[in-house]
Amino acid sequence: MIYVTASSQAEAMAIARALVDEKLAACANVLGGATSIYRWQGKVEEAQEIVLIAKTRRDLADKALDRIKALHSYDVPCAVVYDMADGLPDYLAWIDRETT
Repeated sequence: MIYVTASSQAEAMAIARALVDEKLAACANVLGGATSIYRWQGKVEEAQEIVLIAKTRRDLADKALDRIKALHSYDVPCAVVYDMADGLPDYLAWIDRETT
């Protein structure tokens, strides 16, 4: 699973569509606004962002990260892979089918 933040709904949707269209993810959830507080270039910043969660296979994570970086507007995008420890077998099998 890949957690991503984006600058806008449009950017998150474009990344989500690309990942699913290119079979780098079986599904992507684009969630409503999030307030992010972070340190950037020595200053504490605050911004509204959109959260994207992409469901994929571990062996596709690096390709998906490369694609996210290519599509993202940030110099240093937040894109973090989390291993799915377990899940409903039918759902995990669906992810495998949709990304093959």
